[in-house]
Amino acid sequence: MIIKEANVYVVETGSYRPVIVELVTDEGVSGIGEGAVGFGVGCYAAGTMAADLAKCFVVGKDPANICDIWNDFYYHTFWGKGAGAIFYAAVSALEQALWDIKGKTLGVPIYQLLGGKQRDELRVYANDWSDGSCDTPENFAKRAQQVVADGYDAIKMYPLSQRDHVRKLNLHLKNREVSRENYKRCIDSVRMVREAIGWDVDLLVDVTAEGTPDIMTQIGKDIEPYRPFWYEEPLDAFDVDSYVGLKNKVNLTIAGGERLYTRYGFRRIIELRAVDIVQPDPGTCGGILETWRIASMAETWSMRLAPHSCGGPVLYAAAVQVSACSSNFVIQETFPYRPAIHYDILENPLEPQVRKGKLKLPTAPGLGVTLNHKTVDSFRAHHVTTADR
Repeated sequence: MIIKEANVYVVETGSYRPVIVELVTDEGVSGIGEGAVGFGVGCYAAGTMAADLAKCFVVGKDPANICDIWNDFYYHTFWGKGAGAIFYAAVSALEQALWDIKGKTLGVPIYQLLGGKQRDELRVYANDWSDGSCDTPENFAKRAQQVVADGYDAIKMYPLSQRDHVRKLNLHLKNREVSRENYKRCIDSVRMVREAIGWDVDLLVDVTAEGTPDIMTQIGKDIEPYRPFWYEEPLDAFDVDSYVGLKNKVNLTIAGGERLYTRYGFRRIIELRAVDIVQPDPGTCGGILETWRIASMAETWSMRLAPHSCGGPVLYAAAVQVSACSSNFVIQETFPYRPAIHYDILENPLEPQVRKGKLKLPTAPGLGVTLNHKTVDSFRAHHVTTADR
């Protein structure tokens, strides 16, 4: 079996633009994957990078040799060592697609190829429920109650993010300037959401590295009384020493790692126990196996895993496979409130299958999901065949 062609789709959903890779073999088996840069800027660059990598290292190769192909990305591109989000989004999408092919070829879910499942269902938390609607503490509280009423017993909020009312997206603070108004709104929002949802619902607070260590430490102390499930990404990913300092000053569970890439990028934050919960994203950290490796590294330092999954339904399916077979898994990020086209990327997306905050594991081979060509074909950005090599 060899890979005879690669298709790259950048799907416009209204705000997110998932970067989807499809690899097709000469035996008719295909696999799909997703790079996690659909949010923010960089999706078309990642799509071009995926096509370039597919042309140089994937098309014409045996898809069974996943690690060998991944090492070609790492060693033979020159930029693999020390690369960032765009490069590793492309790598991750291709790697997921290779695993999807392997699972389908062997007739088993991917988690069965990584030691087997360790649970039958995953606890999930609802994200993305505040985009476009919450710019005051009162709005946060009202919307949070609605999400809990939908059956979720764990929800995540972004109390420092600002609103882009045109694109209906989060805007981040510039120059790490947290104003007095920003600060007050943050604390008031956390307090009012906690009061609205009660103490039986877990509240996850994500502050997306908005401020300097002194400010973010003080915010952490001020939200302690509201018992957040975790305090996510309080500082820049590269500032590991400051993470250690903050962690020693607040009585909170610290989560982070979505903007770190490969196991090499996670090494120091794990060795220093700078966070309590690692959050590698299978769509940017290097793929499914790299996420599993990072989880295993973290486990040896008694740290837990919560795979980041800020993207479309293909990425979500990849994250679910890792969560199923990781001993130190704690909870899975889920986006249940995207537009219909977001889920229509697949014929059978997993997100709508969540019930009462739990997702039963898929049992179909590979990723367990099927690409919906009726939705994605008009968004094809690149097509690579063996003739292009």
